[in-house]
Amino acid sequence: MRKPIVFLAAAVFAAAIAPPAFAQAKDIVDTAVGAGSFKVLVKLVQDAGLVGVLKSPGPFTVFAPTDEAFAKVPKETLDALAKDKKLLAAVLQYHVLTSAWTADDFKLVKSTGTAEGRKVTFKVEGGTTWVNDAKIVKAGVGATNGVIHVIDKVLMPPK
Repeated sequence: MRKPIVFLAAAVFAAAIAPPAFAQAKDIVDTAVGAGSFKVLVKLVQDAGLVGVLKSPGPFTVFAPTDEAFAKVPKETLDALAKDKKLLAAVLQYHVLTSAWTADDFKLVKSTGTAEGRKVTFKVEGGTTWVNDAKIVKAGVGATNGVIHVIDKVLMPPK
């Protein structure tokens, strides 16, 4: 009867020291590329020259709008971002925190500053978490240099 107890103790110990089950051996950029639902985001990160930053050690938290979320953005807004790389970089940096945040962290604070410099706010209602007015549709996608939280809307910095 000792073997099952020893095995259980070993499994508990291994779980305590192992990286989270969601962690991947890819950085944030490669994780987004591999997901296949962030083609627009990845292209804009490339256009803004931010790939190197998001491949660096971090840690980062990225609120990643899906391709569907970008489809909701007016064409003239996307065109303006394409023409103004500084504005594009600012909008993308508004989606990034310069530390790794879990979904549970959003329950503990009302707001925090982004890499862009302005704050985002958090609200948790009935099991749904919101960053500003964007719903987090999938939380805690792990990467080697941080975490991605998938959102259903593009965040625009306040003017």
